[in-house]
Amino acid sequence: MRRTKDFGRRRGCLRCGRKRGIVRRYGLHLCRQCFREIAYELGFRKYS
Repeated sequence: MRRTKDFGRRRGCLRCGRKRGIVRRYGLHLCRQCFREIAYELGFRKYS
């Protein structure tokens, strides 16, 4: 019997395609490296 839900790293980073270290929070789907590069432009700020 085949399950309908697919698990694992199907979708990679939307920017570079890397499949590890994905930030999925808020529907971003970016790897952590790409997130660090563009986080400021997205509105994320470091306070400390």
